[in-house]
Amino acid sequence: MKTTAQLPIIGMDIAKNVFQLHMVDPETGEIERLKLKRDRVAAFFANRQPSLVAVEACGGAHHWGRALQSQGHQVKLLPPKQVRPFVSRDKTDARDAQAIWVAAQQPHIFEVPVKSEQQQACLTLHRMRAQLMKIRIMQTNALRGLLYKFGIVLPDGHRTLLNRIQGELAKASDKLPGVITESVLEQLARVDRLQEDIDHIDKRLVIMGKQNQQMLALQTIPGIGPMTATALAATATDMSDFRSGRQFAAWLGLTPKQTGTGGKIRQMGISKRGDAYVRTLLMHGGQSHHCQESENGKRLAMSS
Repeated sequence: MKTTAQLPIIGMDIAKNVFQLHMVDPETGEIERLKLKRDRVAAFFANRQPSLVAVEACGGAHHWGRALQSQGHQVKLLPPKQVRPFVSRDKTDARDAQAIWVAAQQPHIFEVPVKSEQQQACLTLHRMRAQLMKIRIMQTNALRGLLYKFGIVLPDGHRTLLNRIQGELAKASDKLPGVITESVLEQLARVDRLQEDIDHIDKRLVIMGKQNQQMLALQTIPGIGPMTATALAATATDMSDFRSGRQFAAWLGLTPKQTGTGGKIRQMGISKRGDAYVRTLLMHGGQSHHCQESENGKRLAMSS
């Protein structure tokens, strides 16, 4: 069996309908460029010898990574930002595929692990949860701003606002037009429905966190609950890839940026280069209706 270094390399630029491939014959140096329709990609690779297929880690990349691995190929997902410098001149699908082929051979570029279906399902729930929470915040902020125009000052914070708003509406019943009071109550009902949807997703994530050994192990760490554990395990893919706690903290963007010249190095604020959603969960806890995780979750990033 050939090692990864001995496998022929194929750079593949994926899209919704048309895929662009870039290959170089290792013996003759002949360059081959090929366009494939989406429904012909699996058949093309099924008839080829095992290869190292390099793909940008973008939408659909993990799906194709799993599909190609099942056919006996090695898959290397590359961060798009590190592929972009290898695109020469104008950007086209053919040049993108060539850039991916070149970037796949650079030893300093770390590949992105291919996620399992369970990990992708977990991240999908987290993305839905984050979107619903964002909409909920927008609606409560809108209520706060609109009622301020009528002299009603509501405190910051989602839960505090919901606890106080009914009382404030009752106090200002003689000041507010009836149509405004009615509309505000309808808005509160929409917020409640959003919270119910968030709670349903939270329950699914809790169940998912009990079915995965890595997620269960993370939940034994003080300050790490189901929300943080599921998001972290699904995003990091394999925690054993990190050589130390500091490398993990750097991946999260919690280590300071460095700038230096002439032998002098200056440290600045944290880099914030990692996944913002996971970093927020670790630093501030999973903000869920049923489960609030402590800020002590940041201990995980500082442990070795």
